[in-house]
Amino acid sequence: MRPAVLLIEDDNSIVENLSVFLAEEGFEVVGAGGRKEALQQLSQQAFDLVLLDISLPDGNGFSLCTMIRQEYKKLPIIFLTAQEDEYSVVAGLDMGASDYVTKPFRPRELVSRMRKALRETQTEQGTQILRLGNVQVDTERAKVSKGDQEIFLSALEYRLLLSLIAHKGKVISREHLLEEIWDAAGEFVNDNTLTVYIKRLREKIEENPQEPRLICTLRGIGYQIGAETDDK
Repeated sequence: MRPAVLLIEDDNSIVENLSVFLAEEGFEVVGAGGRKEALQQLSQQAFDLVLLDISLPDGNGFSLCTMIRQEYKKLPIIFLTAQEDEYSVVAGLDMGASDYVTKPFRPRELVSRMRKALRETQTEQGTQILRLGNVQVDTERAKVSKGDQEIFLSALEYRLLLSLIAHKGKVISREHLLEEIWDAAGEFVNDNTLTVYIKRLREKIEENPQEPRLICTLRGIGYQIGAETDDK
């Protein structure tokens, strides 16, 4: 499930280049060239984060930030601007901005700040996003996605995935896994059933189920979970 980002910027070259880069980093970007278009986009779609230029053709970013904050109180906003004076920095933060990045900025630093703002917002709202490789689990809504595609799991597959993520980077025995699933499921789960569900889960979350990288079998021991995956 890609975070949706509203990029409010009137410089088309910045919008085009930054949109391509952010898409490669796992974000869904919608551009708006000014205040009016931005408000229209906000009314039509839910966004996870706003990147806001201070200088806009039909107003300034400070006033727009105030309007957005009044309507969308928890939506993180990061200012993009060439202004580096202390007043602009303080004014932006006092209006409720999450962060402030001056141009020209380093794209990877911007992405790091964006992810930080998203993590802080998720913590405030009580939402927990769990990750295993490119698989994400929104525990508040019980939704699982692989990249930007939602995956549909059975109740037992979902509980099994949560248990595996809890042991990410570690080795877990089949016996331990069976105990955890039995406790959570409240239904009969035997060794053969576990084998079947591990196979089904691999088919849904692995890039190549025949050569798994997220749920790796250790013969006679159990499974090694996501040892080579990277959380971003």
